[in-house]
Amino acid sequence: MAIIRWINTIIEDINTIKEKDAAAKSVIEVILLYQGFHVLLAHRIAHKLLSWKIPFIPRLISQIARFFTGIEIHPGATIGKRFFIDHGMGVVIGETTIIGDDVLIYQGVTLGGTGKDQGKRHPTLGNFVTVGAGAKILGNITIGDYSLIGAGSVVIDNVGEHCTVVGIPGRIVKQKQYIQGQLQHNRIPDPISCELNRLKYELKELKENLSHTSSK
Repeated sequence: MAIIRWINTIIEDINTIKEKDAAAKSVIEVILLYQGFHVLLAHRIAHKLLSWKIPFIPRLISQIARFFTGIEIHPGATIGKRFFIDHGMGVVIGETTIIGDDVLIYQGVTLGGTGKDQGKRHPTLGNFVTVGAGAKILGNITIGDYSLIGAGSVVIDNVGEHCTVVGIPGRIVKQKQYIQGQLQHNRIPDPISCELNRLKYELKELKENLSHTSSK
């Protein structure tokens, strides 16, 4: 039964790529040509061997996969169902990372640790999280379900559910309209612009209060 569940998970991985990537023309193309699938298959094998306490081989598998795909996933990382790495070059996923179901990440993403802390030291991503190209999520923090991390963002604090994070350091901004599983870069608010607008309205309110006070 465990083998059947494992095979079903692999089939779901293939179908997820086929459904989410418009460039994928067939299942055969996904199996033969997509490095995101190759590294994920290698990881699922390495992770299973690691769970059986087999030494050395799981890490060897991950390093071979890294050599051929440019994607590094530590065998200790826990990855849920229907995970999709789009393009993938330069992705790094640390040892104690936990990734939920239906997560999408783009190239250059780092799910890394900070320092040499022991124990849980890498991020936890909830379900339906999307991480944009080049984003860095660092430390033992949690990204809530359905949250979106903008391209190039650096996130070092917890993020709640249904949030959009942009900037360095990452700042939470509201985004009510988005397509599930897709990061709409053109609709992500600029955090600096948002902050300037907030200051503008505060200044306007302050002037109105001073004018009202002086008129008395």
